[in-house]
Amino acid sequence: MAKLGVRTVDELVGRSDFLRKGEGFYKEKAARVDLSAILDNPYAGQKCTFEPEHVYDFHLERTADEKVLLKKLKGALEKRQKRSIEVDVSNVDRAFGTIFGSEITKLYGDTLEDDTFTVKCSGAGGQSFGAFIPKGLTLELVGDSNDYFGKGLSGGRLIVYPPKGINYKQDENIIIGNVALYGATSGSAYINGVAGERFCVRNSGAVAVVEGVGEHGCEYMTGGRAVILGRTGKNFAAGMSGGIAYVLDEDRDLYKKVNKEMVAIEKLTNKYDVEELKKMIQDHVAYTNSVKGKEVLEHFEEYLPKFKKIIPNDYKRMMNTIIQMEEKGLSSEQAQIEAFNAIKKR
Repeated sequence: MAKLGVRTVDELVGRSDFLRKGEGFYKEKAARVDLSAILDNPYAGQKCTFEPEHVYDFHLERTADEKVLLKKLKGALEKRQKRSIEVDVSNVDRAFGTIFGSEITKLYGDTLEDDTFTVKCSGAGGQSFGAFIPKGLTLELVGDSNDYFGKGLSGGRLIVYPPKGINYKQDENIIIGNVALYGATSGSAYINGVAGERFCVRNSGAVAVVEGVGEHGCEYMTGGRAVILGRTGKNFAAGMSGGIAYVLDEDRDLYKKVNKEMVAIEKLTNKYDVEELKKMIQDHVAYTNSVKGKEVLEHFEEYLPKFKKIIPNDYKRMMNTIIQMEEKGLSSEQAQIEAFNAIKKR
């Protein structure tokens, strides 16, 4: 960088005049690639300045949040009144609920009660439907949704189920896209259908119930809970370092699909695990009217042995150590600190 006469990486941005096409490195096809649009930049070397009139306009006023949610719920939002509305959505409505959610956070942080604002949507949810929505906001979608559903979920509640009159099995058909609940920190999601690939990737605290997932489910998950009431794809729980997944293993082939490098596969023998699993399925049925969920609850003792608990080895050691510390009379917070220090010394 010093030879080029620049001091920071920011000064390199856009400086295509520093680029040269290498000689002797290209085969026949690569040599025919025309790079003139990049290398012959008439603005190269000039400092970029943006006047207000040249700043890109994202037309946020055209979003469903601005046109519908804020318009219909503005009064209730300002007065902290509980309110429910119905909205039609389509797949062009990206990040639906995010702007309204940001207004909730500005005014109330995470102090609202669950379901203070409930928005029942019909149609197709666009990318990042319900992204980052906070506590107090519930989005209920009758239809299906695209990728990044619930990205960064931050305390809100998401509910998805198909419309009435369908002639297919919910637990065999995809209803939300890939990378759902990516980076979620808190809140809950109940999905009456199958999710695409990379479900709950980097989830650190949200609770989710779904009726099947594609490949790489619960990848890099660090916290929270996930219930899978159906099949999973390969490489499940890869890099999973926290949280717990309860998976219904009816085909008895889950052991072939789990990435065992960091996790263990266990039977559900702990009564607290059983209670937690049952409660999550009960909530799933209550919110989505899931046929598969009802079947499991009606014959719970028969289905229970088919469930597998996926738990990271280090996370399990941490949880057991915390319990030991609490039994010694430490507070929950102090027990976590002491448990961390104890495991760190090992």
